[in-house]
Amino acid sequence: MNYKIALHRTDEGISVSVPALPGCWSEGDTEAEALENIQDAIREYLAALDDRFKDAEIREVEVEV
Repeated sequence: MNYKIALHRTDEGISVSVPALPGCWSEGDTEAEALENIQDAIREYLAALDDRFKDAEIREVEVEV
């Protein structure tokens, strides 16, 4: 799955957020580290969603953009 990410560069390093996943962010000292860390954060975020909605009826809808 692909997600758009936003990189925020500061003097301390790079923080990364995922606009499609509110509250999902990570950081790293380098761009490579930040990208690796955000992949882990996305996996953990999605796993937490699975746990949260495990008893709900889940469906998918298609949206044209």
